[in-house]
Amino acid sequence: MASKQPFTDSDTADEAVRATCDDASTCKRFATSKGYWTDLYVQYFVRQIGERKAPEINRGYYGRVRGMNLLIDAFLKKTQCDCQVVNLGAGLDTTFWRLKDENVMPKKFFEVDFPMIVARKIHHIKTKPPLSKPLIETHSTDSLRLDGHSLDSDRYCIIGADLRDLPALEEKLKKFQINPELPTLFLSECVLVYMTPEQSSKLVNWVADTFPAAMFINYEQKERFLSAGWESVNALDMMTVYSVLPQEDVARIERLEFLDERELLQQLLQHYCICWAVKDKLSLGEASI
Repeated sequence: MASKQPFTDSDTADEAVRATCDDASTCKRFATSKGYWTDLYVQYFVRQIGERKAPEINRGYYGRVRGMNLLIDAFLKKTQCDCQVVNLGAGLDTTFWRLKDENVMPKKFFEVDFPMIVARKIHHIKTKPPLSKPLIETHSTDSLRLDGHSLDSDRYCIIGADLRDLPALEEKLKKFQINPELPTLFLSECVLVYMTPEQSSKLVNWVADTFPAAMFINYEQKERFLSAGWESVNALDMMTVYSVLPQEDVARIERLEFLDERELLQQLLQHYCICWAVKDKLSLGEASI
């Protein structure tokens, strides 16, 4: 949850960015082990619970996950799942499996990340039946495509790509049948902040230019969207998100661990925000927290 610096094109910087995948996944694994929220699948990607995390870190991740999920679920409800989802910098995220369990799957769920991270995720899926079985259950043909850096099924697709190389990214998404005419939800958890302003602006502009009905949920900031052709942008700092989550559940997680200094949690949550940008003719902006 610490502040990050934009990356450069160097291999060292890219390796540091890839390492954040493990950092976030380890934090989520620990928080779920303490009971902050239920994730039946993170254990198959992160085997060890790891060292103890501070209570304010666990509560911060709780607010981040629950806030993102509320927006995702509202979008799926608004579109009646007649849509697609693209998770940029997905890492070891388990949202696909959650949506499958809850029977609220979009037409297709895409994930994009560095080829090295994608290869690791595909290996976990191939070797662990609790991960592969739900994927197979959503696949109706014999055409499941799988190699070292990509996986493509009827409803779930993982693509190894560099978000800074837009022509290559667009080519791969087209190869795996992304449909620009469908309402499309883009997810970005702490991804754009690692890109230079020019690189992130090109990506955000490309989404706005390519998808007539789209929503972009970003766990960072909103200014870049207003200057990139999006019709409206909303943002809530994480302290506000924390305050509007179901308060019975907030009370439950606050009983899990004693928090010595609530001011530390407040400072942490006020440092981050969830924003969502909308370009649509379907009132997708109503799908909000």
